[in-house]
Amino acid sequence: MDQAENRKAIIVGIFLALGLIVFIIGVLTLGSAQKTFSKSIHISAVFDDVAGLKKGNNVWFSGVKVGTISDVHFTGPSQVDVKMSVDQTSQQYIHRNAGVRISSDGLIGNKIIVIDGGSPQAPIVQDGDVLLTEKIASTDDMLKTLQLNNENLLSITKDFRELSHRILQGKGTVGALLADSTMGLQLRSTMKNLQATTQTAARMAVQLDNFSRKINTKGGLADNLLTDTATFNKIRASVTQLQKTANSASALTENLNSASKKLTTTDNAIGVLLNDPKGALQMQTTLNNLQQSSVKLNDDLEAAQHNFLLKGFFKKKAKEKADSLSHK
Repeated sequence: MDQAENRKAIIVGIFLALGLIVFIIGVLTLGSAQKTFSKSIHISAVFDDVAGLKKGNNVWFSGVKVGTISDVHFTGPSQVDVKMSVDQTSQQYIHRNAGVRISSDGLIGNKIIVIDGGSPQAPIVQDGDVLLTEKIASTDDMLKTLQLNNENLLSITKDFRELSHRILQGKGTVGALLADSTMGLQLRSTMKNLQATTQTAARMAVQLDNFSRKINTKGGLADNLLTDTATFNKIRASVTQLQKTANSASALTENLNSASKKLTTTDNAIGVLLNDPKGALQMQTTLNNLQQSSVKLNDDLEAAQHNFLLKGFFKKKAKEKADSLSHK
């Protein structure tokens, strides 16, 4: 009897020991998960919609779990105060200007709190601080946006279907180009002409560039005209002198025209000689008579010199002339 009771007591003791061990392990595991045995600070944030967030969900900062949600309760109309218990060892990395937003642990996991940002110049967060919240798009908002995009896509698809149907029927400019081969050939010819015109314009631009470079050649006429004021002044003076010469030539031409007009009339001697044969014959007869008279006069003077009455007079005149020449 004593052995049976001892065996029973041993079995009970073993079960109690195993239960105690399991209890201690569970407490340690739960304490590690909830950081029950580490020092924490309490911060909070106020949301308009927590999207199913509840007490016990995790708090993350820069991809690291730093705490848990300790309480979720209403503070006013459509406002929910979320209190967070954050590990004190992570406090030095979180600043007061950091933002708080609600996210998901995975694609369809539990809701979590994510602390983002914060500049090192801002003070470190302290126990009891309230952080600013960042508005995120909810699932309903994303579904509404997706539905709107689907409607827009459907409308675009419908329009494109109608447009393609009209094109296949040959309606509109594109449809006409696809259906009318003649118009297509005309368009192709127009494009070739445009390409040829473009090439011609390009060649003209190159030629103009070469011409401008020649103009800018140092020492050339164009360069002197554009840059050398002395050369320009000389050319201007030459042009002025040329203008004066042209004016004189014009006046001379007018005088010659007047003289030629007078030569065609009979109101002057030369005009008579050129235009009146009878008058010219009379003038020629007169000149012949004068010549014959001068010859006779010379003969008479020669005969007078040999006349004894006048011989002394002519000798005296010849002697005076010889004396005057000798004195010179």
